[in-house]
Amino acid sequence: MKKRTGIMGGTFNPIHNGHLTLARKAREQFALDEVLFMPCGEPYMKASQKIESGEIRAAMTALAIQNEPCFILSTVEIEHHGNTYTYETLEHLRRENPDTEYYFIIGADNLFQISHWAMPERIFANCRILAAVRDDKTVADMERQIRLLHQKYHAAIHLLQIGCIDISSSDIRQKIAKGESIDEYVPASVRSYIVEKGLYL
Repeated sequence: MKKRTGIMGGTFNPIHNGHLTLARKAREQFALDEVLFMPCGEPYMKASQKIESGEIRAAMTALAIQNEPCFILSTVEIEHHGNTYTYETLEHLRRENPDTEYYFIIGADNLFQISHWAMPERIFANCRILAAVRDDKTVADMERQIRLLHQKYHAAIHLLQIGCIDISSSDIRQKIAKGESIDEYVPASVRSYIVEKGLYL
């Protein structure tokens, strides 16, 4: 029986409670053995944004998941030089771990963008997609998009039921810049690290 590993990728600039909730729901609903938290390296689709170093984002991620034994920090993308592409990461993981089935966890917004990512057919060939029902998309919208992706790429995509997560990293950065509290949005250890390093001011 293959190991079932979730992949929670993202910029994590910073990681927040919404990411953790999404990973917990994925693990619970799809019986995942573990979830890899994978901060991206150089995100080519966010080249215009100011993003903290991979080292800093990995440190925040490690702090956020330190009390979750089934959550594991993966630095595979941070250690990669140059732009990082999801299809390359998945192919690398599959080569290294042929006995593992990968479940790539994404939000509703990315379900509608993933066909524009680099080599989407190679993404779908190497993992199952778990897409969270949230944001401004209805279940019907998402089911329609899943059918289109299945027809075009034979993609295996499952809906992940999760309540509204009204939080984003950009909102958190704005709150910090304004001197507002972020206590309810990030783990206490992450908040302390942000304060200690003077991030996002």
